[in-house]
Amino acid sequence: MSETGKEKTKRAMTILYEVHGNLYINLTNKCPCACTFCLRQTRDHMEESGSLWLEHDTSYEELVAEFKKTDMNPYREAVFCGFGEPTQALDVLLRGAAYIKEHYGLPTRINTNGLGNLINGENIVPKMHGLIDTVSISLNTPNAEEYHRLVRSRFGEQSFDAMLDFARECVKEGMHVVMTTVDTTITQDEEEQCRRICEEIGAAYRIRPWED
Repeated sequence: MSETGKEKTKRAMTILYEVHGNLYINLTNKCPCACTFCLRQTRDHMEESGSLWLEHDTSYEELVAEFKKTDMNPYREAVFCGFGEPTQALDVLLRGAAYIKEHYGLPTRINTNGLGNLINGENIVPKMHGLIDTVSISLNTPNAEEYHRLVRSRFGEQSFDAMLDFARECVKEGMHVVMTTVDTTITQDEEEQCRRICEEIGAAYRIRPWED
């Protein structure tokens, strides 16, 4: 089979999938980063999701159609997180969150690299007010130089400070902000530095388990 053929067989339109009792929403595969630890390098799915590589970015109409044919009652939370950075699809993210609030009343969360303001060229946080309840941001490391080495953002060295500023703006807007690192990937001293960063910002700090 040709490489093109392989690509066609592995791509699908898995928009909604379940992880840990929450409904996850896959909007885009676009991301400004090429993280050295990204799960996309070693898998094409999460749990029983099926392939999360999309044929194209999810449209608002496709998202609503998926909601309508899904029993939303079992889910505790709707999470915008897939094989891409959700703020790369900001319009669908915001409209989708508004639809969830209006029709299902579920708490909403985005799992993000925190570079949404750089991606969109403006402060997008006020637009999320009342639509997104929790913002989970990948802090990864307390060190700007190490962050750049790990994350490899196309925005370069400004990315670390932009991510921290994004977190501060989310806190100001009253969202619950959680900043995360991955267990075993940094030292205990670095974890303590991360904890202090989060305290200064007003965010919670969470050490995520390693997933291979």
